[in-house]
Amino acid sequence: MTLIKSISGIRGTIGGRAGEALTPIDIVKFTAAFAKLMTAESENKKIVVGRDARISGEMVSNLVIGTLQSVGVDVIDLGLSTTPTVEIAVPLEQAAGGIILTASHNPAQWNALKLLNHKGEFINDIQGQEVLALGESLDFDFSEVYDLGKVTKNTAYEQKHIEHVLALDLVDVAAIKAANFRVAVDAVNSTGGTFIPSLLTALGVETIFKIHCTPNGDFPHNPEPLKEHLTDLSAAVIANKADLGIAVDPDVDRLVFMMEDGDLFGEEYTLVAVADYILKNTPGNTVSNLSSTRALRDVTLKNGGQYFAAAVGEVNVVTKMKAEHAVIGGEGNGGIIYPASHYGRDSLVGVALFLTHLAKEKKKVSEIRAELPQYFMSKNKITLTPTLDIDDLLAKMQAKYAHENHTTIDGLKIDFENEWVHLRKSNTEPIIRIYSEGPTPEAAEAIAQKIISEIEAIIK
Repeated sequence: MTLIKSISGIRGTIGGRAGEALTPIDIVKFTAAFAKLMTAESENKKIVVGRDARISGEMVSNLVIGTLQSVGVDVIDLGLSTTPTVEIAVPLEQAAGGIILTASHNPAQWNALKLLNHKGEFINDIQGQEVLALGESLDFDFSEVYDLGKVTKNTAYEQKHIEHVLALDLVDVAAIKAANFRVAVDAVNSTGGTFIPSLLTALGVETIFKIHCTPNGDFPHNPEPLKEHLTDLSAAVIANKADLGIAVDPDVDRLVFMMEDGDLFGEEYTLVAVADYILKNTPGNTVSNLSSTRALRDVTLKNGGQYFAAAVGEVNVVTKMKAEHAVIGGEGNGGIIYPASHYGRDSLVGVALFLTHLAKEKKKVSEIRAELPQYFMSKNKITLTPTLDIDDLLAKMQAKYAHENHTTIDGLKIDFENEWVHLRKSNTEPIIRIYSEGPTPEAAEAIAQKIISEIEAIIK
């Protein structure tokens, strides 16, 4: 059993003992703490709630909604929804905040509370620490009977979200419709199974091959949209001679494309391809996290903009995007953040922009991919003893590579001429994650193994 409390929310496995998993007691105390803090200085004692389709979702939703009522907060219940839909709904409802019930790409036994501020953006680290501290202290009162919150169900936001996407200046519905695309969709039996096909229909796509699109929470494969988990989508693309495949995670904030030959476009390249389209039409700056591909930097410079790197984590990327006035940004896990829409990773926005790009270029998906800068990534980790001082270890590696271009805003990233390596300590395990990238798979793996050998030598 696991309970993880971090900047990205409160997540854990269902069942077990309080404080050691995501139990009803943990759900209630952190929900109440969040509501108290978000509504303390707000005139609107209202919070938006939405959930993905995982099996525990209804149970967790009942607990969260009941708890919000118990502290005098009114609830706008979107029911089955997506993370970006809740992000859009919060400011439209003029709510004090939002809670998304999803463990994102984690397996079915997991669930989580993702916490949003009044802008529909993830709360920052300081606010997150306040929620955790208040939740643990239980230093708050519950409302008396005539002060309980009310619940309003609102199922209109799927359509509102789609209309929001269609209204974006760089989404061209006519061009998409004229292209007559054939599209296969794998939504891992969560809410993307209704949202993505509905969006495609609104965009003028008439031929849609749906697999795993029943939002019942019965995940047919590991829900993280990686190549090894998307064999069914690959087969569907080939069998139906589709122009492309689309895969999303359970809460629809990660987007992956499948090329017409059944091979993966690459989750790192979702953002790169969309950014290339945006930058050709809206010159400006871009941001991604330190563990994302160098290809985004290349297409940004090619289009006359500046590229900036942020620490890993959506809230960190958004903060940097605002500071640098970025026109597009995100993370290399298939997360696209388009400020012209809102400051959150949004697969619906990504689908509409990519299909517009594809329609206007009049090329195959594989041809679009071949024209982008070519890099290859390697992901490794080293398991350490719990007593080892990881900060000291990273400091020694920094000293060793002080002559190279490097940054320490999130662990240690070393930028070589043709490769880079990013070393990050885990917040939950005694490990160091080692991400590397190079112009060939061999080069990426070679630089990773070199760094791993040097770390092991320091440890010994």
